[in-house]
Amino acid sequence: MGVPAFFRWLSRKYPSIIVNCVEEKAKECNGVKVPIDTSKPNPNEVEFDNLYLDMNGIIHPCTHPEDKPAPKNEDEMMVAIFEYIDRIFNIVRPRRLLYMAIDGVAPRAKMNQQRSRRFRASKEGMEAAEEKQKIRQEILAKGGFLPPEEVKERFDSNCITPGTEFMDNLAKCLRYYIADRLNSDPGWRNLTVILSDASAPGEGEHKIMDYIRRQRAQPNHDPNTHHCLCGADADLIMLGLATHEPNFTIIREEFKPNKPKPCALCNQMGHEVKDCQGLPREKQGKHDQFADTLPVSEQEFIFIRLCVLREYLERELTMASLPFTFDFERSVDDWVFMCFFVGNDFLPHLPSLEIREGAIDRLVNIYKNVVHKTGGYLTESGFVNLQRVQMIMLAVGEVEDSIFKKRKDDDDNFKRRQKEKRKRLKRDQPSFIPGGQFSPQALGNRSSPQAISNPRQAAFEMRMHDRQNSTTSASPNTSLTPDGSPSLGGGIKRKCEDSDSEPEPEDNIRLWETGWKQRYYKNKFDVDASDEKFRRKVVQSYVEGLCWVLRYYYQGCASWNWYYPFHYAPFASDFEGIADMPSDFEKGSKPFKPLEQLMGVFPAASGNFLPPTWRKLMTDPESSIIDFYPEDFAIDLNGKKYAWQGVALLPFVDERRLRAALEEVYPDLTPEESRRNSLGGDVIFVGKHHPLCDFIVEQYKAKNTEVVDIPPELCHGIQGKLTLNDNAVLPDQVVESPVPMLRDLTQNSAVSISFKDPQFAEDFVFKATVLPGAKKPAPVLKPGDWEKTNNDGRPWRPQLGFNRDRKPVHLDQSAFRTLGHTMPRDRGMPGMYPNAVPLGAYGSPYARPLMGGQQQIPKLLSNLRPQESWRGPTPLFQQTPQRTAGAAPLLAWNRMLQSPNQFQPAQYQGLGPMGYPQRPEDRMDRGRQV
Repeated sequence: MGVPAFFRWLSRKYPSIIVNCVEEKAKECNGVKVPIDTSKPNPNEVEFDNLYLDMNGIIHPCTHPEDKPAPKNEDEMMVAIFEYIDRIFNIVRPRRLLYMAIDGVAPRAKMNQQRSRRFRASKEGMEAAEEKQKIRQEILAKGGFLPPEEVKERFDSNCITPGTEFMDNLAKCLRYYIADRLNSDPGWRNLTVILSDASAPGEGEHKIMDYIRRQRAQPNHDPNTHHCLCGADADLIMLGLATHEPNFTIIREEFKPNKPKPCALCNQMGHEVKDCQGLPREKQGKHDQFADTLPVSEQEFIFIRLCVLREYLERELTMASLPFTFDFERSVDDWVFMCFFVGNDFLPHLPSLEIREGAIDRLVNIYKNVVHKTGGYLTESGFVNLQRVQMIMLAVGEVEDSIFKKRKDDDDNFKRRQKEKRKRLKRDQPSFIPGGQFSPQALGNRSSPQAISNPRQAAFEMRMHDRQNSTTSASPNTSLTPDGSPSLGGGIKRKCEDSDSEPEPEDNIRLWETGWKQRYYKNKFDVDASDEKFRRKVVQSYVEGLCWVLRYYYQGCASWNWYYPFHYAPFASDFEGIADMPSDFEKGSKPFKPLEQLMGVFPAASGNFLPPTWRKLMTDPESSIIDFYPEDFAIDLNGKKYAWQGVALLPFVDERRLRAALEEVYPDLTPEESRRNSLGGDVIFVGKHHPLCDFIVEQYKAKNTEVVDIPPELCHGIQGKLTLNDNAVLPDQVVESPVPMLRDLTQNSAVSISFKDPQFAEDFVFKATVLPGAKKPAPVLKPGDWEKTNNDGRPWRPQLGFNRDRKPVHLDQSAFRTLGHTMPRDRGMPGMYPNAVPLGAYGSPYARPLMGGQQQIPKLLSNLRPQESWRGPTPLFQQTPQRTAGAAPLLAWNRMLQSPNQFQPAQYQGLGPMGYPQRPEDRMDRGRQV
């Protein structure tokens, strides 16, 4: 889920961490899409070793997208997921490892947030459907026009939870996808692929972090491995910093707010459902059938360079005259810990700390002032020093009252400015705007306005409007008769909706007034603030949560059963005497099983994903756990403006009562449901050209049931345990396609086997330090970057891209004039120069051959984003057979002799969607499946 507003704050404060991705586009030849050769060097001028995919951040936008039509069925959803992974792989192009991690059963602390999100999504979906139907009936009763209602089954996104049939089918589809790519894509030739599906317990991003921690602790690990993690959650930034890897990059979608959406009733742009009038769409010209279609543009991606963020933090956190030795790595850990106070997936944020109010900057300043007194750092390798944390929190508590008062003043000032803005816009808004050829035109618009059909009628309407406006302006409250003359009946009373005041939720806490702490505990916890025992219980639970979260980020899950048992957080001033509070957790705890988690997080409306007898426990009034599934519940805005920011007041699930109720229905599970209810593990895949392939095949031939270690020299230094897999992908065996539109793999050469990370003792501590031998990346920031302007007074410009020596593109005035004369401006395509002639390196038919020694022009323009109109790389069938598998490896075991057999890519003449082999019967009559 991440931390709301954290990434926006971070990208504004540290802008140089963002780099726009350069992506090569595929070409089409005779209607056939030719895949991109990902074995070529990365166009971003950086080579990545490992790519990690937090798959839930891919599954959700592919199954229920917001900016384009949703897939029609589950098969199209799977193909969309495949295409998304292909795009990420094309941008990053890892050379050693691809790790796909799907969220499995989460710790109990996370299940509470999952439960809140799923109950809220179900409630909001039902309310939206009822409101839509109500408005539709009202519009039709008034004689409005609406298109016929499309009857289709609503996709319940709650099925993206471990234990459902959807997630089980997704795992099968991903196994097919991996096998197909290992057989056909040259960029996957020497790649090791690990799939951790929903049967493996743990959140996806934390399974990835656990893998990195355990590999870092191995003697064969390369300390200069370049990691790239794909995911949209803001907490991935803190997880990346927690690894202390010098080369760590995050790739995510570029967020573009306020995307236009059509009305769900009339499918027209420009208004929402609540404002729909049911008016028929007016034709705007001769060819306007696409005027109101939703603009579909391919989502762009950005890189977040954590090495640059480390440069920023090193400058900001460096402190002089400390009574102890300054350690930058320890200060980074303290910065990550302080970010937990403003929000995370497991604890509510403190009332006095809001990211939008600069809470992190305030904490850092207090930290730098108090650290001289603490005698050391707040954390060490994921363990918290509570005595030092107490000094920081009490310092925050001293300014809590002023924070609340300033928040109130800022809120009042904002409302006043908004009120003045509304009045100004209402006053300056023209009362009448003529249409047709008399309508105002934007400067530089070459398209001629549509001529009016009846000039006399248009002139008459303009005179009548002018007469009415002049009469109204003379007496604002005077009503007019139908002929435009003033009425004698008196003025018109101003309607309530014309008022500038907006209804706001009642705030019973009033944190800006004296007695806020008493009112807070009385309203939120239903106890008196004088109840010191209860307040200490809340603080102790929150302190336990802070210790659990930090341990979770740095060492792994300390307890699968712990959770914060309250909906609200205490105040910073309550953190007194926390140094003596225990912060240990029970050992040997086990995660829930998948179907048990579904019972803990699903509302009754999503019970169709559960077995019938289990589902009955959610709806039967005689059920012993019926109180876990309320049909309606309150949402406390808690000082916020929107419902999604509020707190869902749901009852917490009692684990003992839940397990006792499930014991009675466990015998009703079918063998298939029992299989989905079991916990699984990771699977490793390699192709026939991988050095580890022969070793794995020998294990299957010998039918070795013993656990064997991976030879690190055969697998890029990766270590772990291997065991035979019952549903393995084996060479020379057909891999059946779970997607009907894609055919089976009859000539498979990939192999898979069960994989387990290296194991350590339960009390083993992973050190949060930079590994010996790690090379510090070249600095990106310059001294002028901190002053926002360079020494010569020019505006500050951070480095663009990964190449520090890249030359910036420059066009003089003559070039701009040439572009202005040669490009039409009325096509409305995105980008700076969408219609410009593609450059020579992109296969343009207008490109001139370069003379000897002439510099490549695209090298100078490489910091521009490639537009969709630019051509892709040279097609594979026009290239020489000799191929390379990517960048030169760093380690000795990567420099093994290549097989004399040439790698044969797939035959592209019969490829279907995204380069997949189509079924013979579908090849003639199927187009691109999206």
